Amino acid sequence: MRIIRERQINSMGKPHMNKFFRRRMFLASASTGHTSYILAEVESSRGGEYKWGHCMLTIADCRRRIQLEFFLGTVRARRESLRKLDLLLKVLGSFRNALLAEAQLITDYERAGKRPKPKQISKQK
Repeated sequence: MRIIRERQINSMGKPHMNKFFRRRMFLASASTGHTSYILAEVESSRGGEYKWGHCMLTIADCRRRIQLEFFLGTVRARRESLRKLDLLLKVLGSFRNALLAEAQLITDYERAGKRPKPKQISKQK
């Protein structure tokens, strides 16, 4: 995790750290020219006193963009936001495993010198 801004402030007579997290990473190498990216943002709660902060995950490719909000303003919302993130991570991990398995099958098939079978059109009577 990378904190890109950190500042000491004084709130209600108590010093604490005001931190927020913002990180954007491109999902493809620069040489491809593709602009897909992921942007994660968590606004500071100012030591817990500000619960309406901006917590957003944006995933984008060349034409589409999805933004997922993770609201922390209530106990229930915090629980649901963390549950949503945990579920996303679990599904992404499973997706990665399935993608790796299929990529390996394709690689093995290509190394064996086999070519994909052309799709045959079945005649219906």
